[in-house]
Amino acid sequence: MTRFHCEEEVLRRIRPTPEERTYIRTMGERLIEAVERSGKAKAMMVGSVARDTFVRGDRDLDIFILFDTSLSRQELQEEGLSLARRIADEFGATWREKYAEHPYVNATIDSLDIDLVPCYAVARATEIKSAVDRTPFHTRYVLAHIDGYVDDVLLLKQFAKAGGVYGSDHMTCGFSGYLCEVLTIYYGGFHPLLEAAARWKPGEVIDIEGHGTKEFEDPLVVIDPVDPERNVAAALSLSRMFEFVELARGYLEEPSEVFFCRPPAPALTPEVFSRLLSARGTYLYSITFKTPDLTPDTVVPQLRKSAESIRDLLERSGFPVNRSDVFMGEKRCMLLFELMAETVPVMRRHIGPPLWSSENSRKFLEKYVRKEVFAGPYIEEGRYVVEVARRFTRAVDLLRSNTLLDTALGKHVRRSMEEGWNVRSGAECWDEEFAVFLSRFLDRASPLARIKRMAGRSS
Repeated sequence: MTRFHCEEEVLRRIRPTPEERTYIRTMGERLIEAVERSGKAKAMMVGSVARDTFVRGDRDLDIFILFDTSLSRQELQEEGLSLARRIADEFGATWREKYAEHPYVNATIDSLDIDLVPCYAVARATEIKSAVDRTPFHTRYVLAHIDGYVDDVLLLKQFAKAGGVYGSDHMTCGFSGYLCEVLTIYYGGFHPLLEAAARWKPGEVIDIEGHGTKEFEDPLVVIDPVDPERNVAAALSLSRMFEFVELARGYLEEPSEVFFCRPPAPALTPEVFSRLLSARGTYLYSITFKTPDLTPDTVVPQLRKSAESIRDLLERSGFPVNRSDVFMGEKRCMLLFELMAETVPVMRRHIGPPLWSSENSRKFLEKYVRKEVFAGPYIEEGRYVVEVARRFTRAVDLLRSNTLLDTALGKHVRRSMEEGWNVRSGAECWDEEFAVFLSRFLDRASPLARIKRMAGRSS
């Protein structure tokens, strides 16, 4: 297939060098040999290094330690961690234990970021005992089908990274490396994929092996080639899916290297942040608290759930929310809310049941006829209405109150907030730990809008 000229330039920059490829593979083989020398388990390289689809400069190496399925889950955890720690020590690595579905060891060896992950050596992906057991099958599948498409996968990964849609972590909700590989194989290359993606609609279904056995309601459904009951694109949000669609359309219309290069946006200064916020005329509030000692995959969904619950509380209390967002920092988390009003009148309308619901309307009347109210109960359009006093007339008072703990917060977020939280408003929301997050919140734009804006500035 003829490539656009810019793609050859991009590939020259992102293909791993022969030295880099040899170095990482040699380290992987040494680790596999060390595992198998123990006589306790087999081992294999998985991920993009094993599939030769890693972008130059990526220093991640995944070694899966495959144990016999006769081991119990507890035995797998104990023996797997023990062996992984021993291997890390043997290589003089600095390491720490991490926790996903079950524990594994993350080690740094000669600037490589290495995960040593215990799993079961199951015969088929449909027989997995834990989610990680499926990964070796992904590696084998891609290796069997990737011929001729390695450069296409590299282009797709770099395209997605530059567009801000790469990564299946809960903070990004984008395209995983494996999803990029499966899509490239299915469509037959980078260009055919972009041409198809430009026409995607919500609910698009791709089943490369034609073996799907389960219905999914996700925006994009890509049936796992090795597991008919799994959607490879389950982590992909509707927003990220259509940011990719937008990028595909923009690139096909006007191909350019800029789609593969995303210079890091510098954080705003506190002064510029304050000026931009003032120009908007809205009211910004931040809630910060100690980060729970758990993985982002556990914490971030709970942050989103908590922010949604607090947003609902604000809306019910008369404070319209324009936008909200969340961020998990190393030491603290932030929930951010931009409101259209910071104060509301003391009086609020409370609409009751229709009078044709005789029992409910009777109870409503009995409740409020004995309460101190501004007006009512009176009848409007067949319903009782009462005008009562609000508990909170300032958003900041509501956000600082224990009422927040009565909302549907994530379990670990609640525990952290029970230890205390801090509320700031306006320019005082500025915090160096969250500088990039706060800057991006104010300067939000779609990937293609950002590219076109940059092109306009440089012309």
